[in-house]
Amino acid sequence: MAGASSPCIFCQIARSYTSTTLLHSDDKVVAFQDINPSAFRHYLVIPVEHIATVKDLQRRAEDYSLVGHMLNVGQTLLHRDAPHSMEYSFGFHRPPFNSVNHLHLHCLALPFTPRWKRVKYLSLGPLGGFIEAEKLLEKIKPYPDL
Repeated sequence: MAGASSPCIFCQIARSYTSTTLLHSDDKVVAFQDINPSAFRHYLVIPVEHIATVKDLQRRAEDYSLVGHMLNVGQTLLHRDAPHSMEYSFGFHRPPFNSVNHLHLHCLALPFTPRWKRVKYLSLGPLGGFIEAEKLLEKIKPYPDL
């Protein structure tokens, strides 16, 4: 967990030190509603362990497994809570576009509300922006033939 002088809000949520209602909790991740939703349904899935950003993930089986689990939890929640949504989006903001330095998967059941918020979830290629969870999984896959 981050030091006492600058506590990480997501670490506090993951350890149930806040009144945030959890939609999912297991030994690896927790999920909750975004406090400033950008879509019909907007959930965040975070690891219990503090990992600052996507830049801290490596081509390791444990990182690949964690991101895959985060995606699975997000998909399960959105399919349960927004089954009639026509489109879903799952991804991460890359620095410097992330708002909290604790890895978090945005899980969105579209449409965006309001529509202009979609710009926050665009990839800016090499400049960063938003990276879809599936693309991140490809990038950190430990073995090319997995």
